[in-house]
Amino acid sequence: MSHAIESPTQEVPSVDAETKALLKVGDLRVWFQTPKGLVRAVDGVNLELGRGETLGIVGESGSGKSVLSRAIMKILAPNAHVLPGSHIVLNGVDLATVNRKDNPHLWGVDLSMVFQDPMTSLTPVLPIGNQVTETLRYHLDLTKQEARAEAVRLLTLVGIPEPEKRFDQYPHNLSGGMRQRVTIALAIACSPKLLIADEPTTALDVTVQHQILNLLQGLQDKSGMSMILITHDLGVVAGRADTIAVMYAGRVVEQAPTRQLFANMRHPYTRALIDAIPKVTHPSRTRLPSIPGRPPTVIDPPPGCSFAARCPSAQGRCLQETPILRVDPGEPAHSAACFFPLGTFEGDAAYQRNATAGVTAAGTPVAREVMV
Repeated sequence: MSHAIESPTQEVPSVDAETKALLKVGDLRVWFQTPKGLVRAVDGVNLELGRGETLGIVGESGSGKSVLSRAIMKILAPNAHVLPGSHIVLNGVDLATVNRKDNPHLWGVDLSMVFQDPMTSLTPVLPIGNQVTETLRYHLDLTKQEARAEAVRLLTLVGIPEPEKRFDQYPHNLSGGMRQRVTIALAIACSPKLLIADEPTTALDVTVQHQILNLLQGLQDKSGMSMILITHDLGVVAGRADTIAVMYAGRVVEQAPTRQLFANMRHPYTRALIDAIPKVTHPSRTRLPSIPGRPPTVIDPPPGCSFAARCPSAQGRCLQETPILRVDPGEPAHSAACFFPLGTFEGDAAYQRNATAGVTAAGTPVAREVMV
């Protein structure tokens, strides 16, 4: 049964284009019409990114982080709807109201993206050099010879050995790490102000992952561009992002400067993600903590907090009301969407009640080791 897509009933705050931030996302809602119902993939996200800064967006698969990036790039599926009142302001221009076909140079010059799988983002039947020069000649006023020289320079810049030789090779001739370097060369070809990297190291081994992340950080340091780094692993963004936004079921549940987040996390989901990171101090074969249950459906979701069924602190209120992001009184840049935040009297009391009962209000058994 299908559902009509309606505008949100709550009052949506306007987004001020005259801002020091390079990017400002305001009350972004991206819903998909499907035969099974309405999928609220992104449901009221607010984010801000300063010039030259890195924003890390972290969450499990299905949290909405990739849909968010595609909404910014305006490459959503045909059945996606960006609801009225959503704002994506880049350098003073609201992308939510701009037609990409009428402004093709905005994407690629001001804004670019590195995708998860380089094999699917590169054209398999064209030499990699041709793909880079095509991008350069489309966006910049370069001759064929100038574009080739610039392409070789870019391939050298991203660490591809023998760039003149690689120029005429096809994607299948390269390793996964080399292919990802090519996609990065394509993404930075026109010196974008904002680069979005969506799980750029997913299919790579640990050593190559580290090399690619260091490459992105080095390019950012040289160019001064801003970057959004999307990942499911908090460890990836720990030393690379200025600010981290944790997403769950289409919403941002916690946002803070990186050091504040790791030193004083407030949302139980953030804590669960951090606990799931392997520790080098753990003995061999130590069993990793896991988050009980499964992420909730985003098709006609039930009322209440979306994390309530998996949260060791869940109370009756969590099953009835949806928490909004609230600023931490002691840390104005830190906000969390939780009625019983970690490290507070209310949060500690909620967990102790559940620990004593052995179960949460949602019926989830409480494991003492989940929270310290």
